[in-house]
Amino acid sequence: MTIVQQAADDQAKRELPVIEHWIDGARRASASGHTAPVFNPATGRATAEVALADAADVAAAVASAERGFGVWSGYSIAKRQTVLFAFRELLNARRHELAEIITAEHGKVLSDAAGEIARGLEVVELACGFPSLVKGGFSENASTDIDVYTLKQPLGVTAIISPFNFPAMVPLWFFPVALAAGNAVILKPSEKDPSAALWLAALWQQAGLPDGAFTVLQGDKVAVDGLLGADAVQSVSFVGSTPIAQYIYEEASRAGKRVQALGGAKNHMLVLPDADLDLVADQAVNAGYGAAGERCMAVSVVLAVGDVADRLSARIQERIRALRVGNGADAAEPDMGPLISASHRDKVHGYVDIAEQDGAEIVVDGRGFTVDGHEDGFWFGPTLIDRIPTSSRAYAEEIFGPVLSIVRIDTFQEGLDLINSGRFGNGTAIFTNDGGAARRFQSEVQVGMIGINVPIPVPVAYHSFGGWKSSLFGDAKAYGAHGFDFFTREKAVTARWIDPARDDHRGINLGFPQND
Repeated sequence: MTIVQQAADDQAKRELPVIEHWIDGARRASASGHTAPVFNPATGRATAEVALADAADVAAAVASAERGFGVWSGYSIAKRQTVLFAFRELLNARRHELAEIITAEHGKVLSDAAGEIARGLEVVELACGFPSLVKGGFSENASTDIDVYTLKQPLGVTAIISPFNFPAMVPLWFFPVALAAGNAVILKPSEKDPSAALWLAALWQQAGLPDGAFTVLQGDKVAVDGLLGADAVQSVSFVGSTPIAQYIYEEASRAGKRVQALGGAKNHMLVLPDADLDLVADQAVNAGYGAAGERCMAVSVVLAVGDVADRLSARIQERIRALRVGNGADAAEPDMGPLISASHRDKVHGYVDIAEQDGAEIVVDGRGFTVDGHEDGFWFGPTLIDRIPTSSRAYAEEIFGPVLSIVRIDTFQEGLDLINSGRFGNGTAIFTNDGGAARRFQSEVQVGMIGINVPIPVPVAYHSFGGWKSSLFGDAKAYGAHGFDFFTREKAVTARWIDPARDDHRGINLGFPQND
């Protein structure tokens, strides 16, 4: 690059808006001065720069959250509930604004962005009913004149480190519950699509949340490590890739923090010969190519039993040909948008190359796909791979793109064994009209979330979300109602009030206390 080109790039960078932190109830510039570009994936052009936190920014965010916790945790249950309800109403009324922000920075189509907000709203609505979920218990006269009762109290400052693929829904899985329980929250969004977090922070302020109770810390690994090392941070919630989830779990646990770290996936759909193949084809396409495959619950492998593979492949190809790929913000909304970045597109491309080198048949090839008028966008077309060897890395590893693979198998048991032998255990599905086979599948499959004729079995907020094996580190599932256990600590109080007129529990007794 010449000096002139460098100067032009620097000037263009200076003219872009900077997406800042949210600390003490206001936007705050980074102390570091370092930034990273934020792109519109459909055009491939940078639209903003995001601040990258340094140690001083982390310290300011944590200090603000500590102050916010001191105020917010002192609110009565009734007053906290009022703020939660106000936030719910604001988010519901203005969800279209948030959807547009998500589409502009992530690339998913507007209806898909609206869908992730709707699922996040389910958790907000659950959190609005928090009083019944944080109340303790009381046992009168557990022993003579002694009462025992429990209190559920907030942890303090909690951290959420969220992924790029759901910039609204994943944070909304956690922070409504954390806040309802009386905690303060520091949200570290992905640096690839950071604006949704700032929008949510401003909405909390409008709803009446005190400054500091909700903080947004922009940044990369420096910000993450700063939160992991901060003594005041009591818990960490993470969703992302398996290597980073394991790192977060190990570092946060070593620091004595409560942690839940959700990792990657390789979700299989087992198709039995009695299944409705038109239904299967529809659902395989929906689950495989929705959000360009950038979902931890996306179906990436179809296990076709017996002679159904050829017929199913033909149906999937027919549906792929009808898919419209383009800018998710267009008035004539397409079915699928771009990938998040050029580097991720190249990574997905590499996995298809690996499958081909390993002998798989590339039935529909999305490599080199472009969209007229948006040639610089981060495009990758819907891809269908058949006869992929289970020894291939492209079969075993998470691709996280619009790539669906077909594996031909002979029996139900072979499919079950393949699923159970994988390192991931996030989601899976079976398509069949045989109730006995479905019941056996749900009992024996080693996966955390199971669909029966449902391809993306994401539970509603009052059930748990989370996988097994390398898809979840830690034994906590703090999604929805389970989050009230994660985001609170319980105290047990044993109390006796002395009545001098009749009390006879006096004197010295060095024996272990007994109930009577």
